[in-house]
Amino acid sequence: MRLTRTIVILAVFTLLLLVGCATPRAVRLASHGASPGASSPAAVPSGSAVPTSPSAASASAASPDYAPPEPASLEPASPGPSASGAGTSGVGLAEVGPFGAAPTDPAPTDPALADPALASFLAQLPRFAPPPPPRPVAVPVGPAVPIYTRLPVDQPVAFLTMDDGWTQLPEAIPLMRAAHIPFTMFLIAPVAAGSPAFFDQLRSAGGVVEDHTINHPELRGRAYASQRDEICGARDSLVRTFGTGPSLFRPPYGDYDSTTLRVAHDCGLRVAVDWSETVDSGTIRYQTNDHRIRPGDIILMHFRPAFVRDVIAALTAIHDAGLTPALLESYLS
Repeated sequence: MRLTRTIVILAVFTLLLLVGCATPRAVRLASHGASPGASSPAAVPSGSAVPTSPSAASASAASPDYAPPEPASLEPASPGPSASGAGTSGVGLAEVGPFGAAPTDPAPTDPALADPALASFLAQLPRFAPPPPPRPVAVPVGPAVPIYTRLPVDQPVAFLTMDDGWTQLPEAIPLMRAAHIPFTMFLIAPVAAGSPAFFDQLRSAGGVVEDHTINHPELRGRAYASQRDEICGARDSLVRTFGTGPSLFRPPYGDYDSTTLRVAHDCGLRVAVDWSETVDSGTIRYQTNDHRIRPGDIILMHFRPAFVRDVIAALTAIHDAGLTPALLESYLS
């Protein structure tokens, strides 16, 4: 009997000792939201969330060997094709470039600014003083609009213009915001209508949208009605997309005739715009032997995969010439 009582006392003492050792560890783990054997996740910047799922949460409670998921990667997502439509870019992998996925809706911040590759490009942007108060060129009035290759200004300004709109790089938006310069976008109307959010963000960064036809055809030699469909149709589409109408027109390929200029006038546009220099793949292509941007020059570039390099090349050439980027529309009375 005495031996039995001793065995029972020892068993109870052993059980109490085991419970007392286990309880503090369970309390410590619960207070830190961790599971036994779990490793601490990598640090995530303030405002970022580590995604978990209901199944993961239940697994952590059920299994002492469960480790919580790693935090979401902070690197830009690999770009992929997206469906076109309002608020989306509708571009594919080959068009997006190296910095991230295509934008959808406007964001309050620019996540692309955290990308080291884009940051290195932003550091190359030249800085400009504000352009001088414009002394506009007097635009002649007649049955046809005038067309300008450059503006005959007497102020140290040049004009950056961008055509088409096909390739919509997400880094274009933080780039143009950081550049702090005005620019003009001659957009193909259906392209603009397919991605209004993208172009609205560029408008908020200093861009103005102008007419570049519906289908981007060669206009020279076409009948009046055919050219009217292209130019007036694009004007009407841009009004529906952005709520404001264009005042300038650029003929695709710089290809036009006298009918083109009459149609542009009859569609309510004021001026047709050609160009002085072009930029492609980060290289300025001069149209004169001067090889220097002159006051009043109109620089043409496109929405292409080399958009970032082209913007930097154009702005660097303007800066090296001692000029300031100005808004083309402001220098046409």
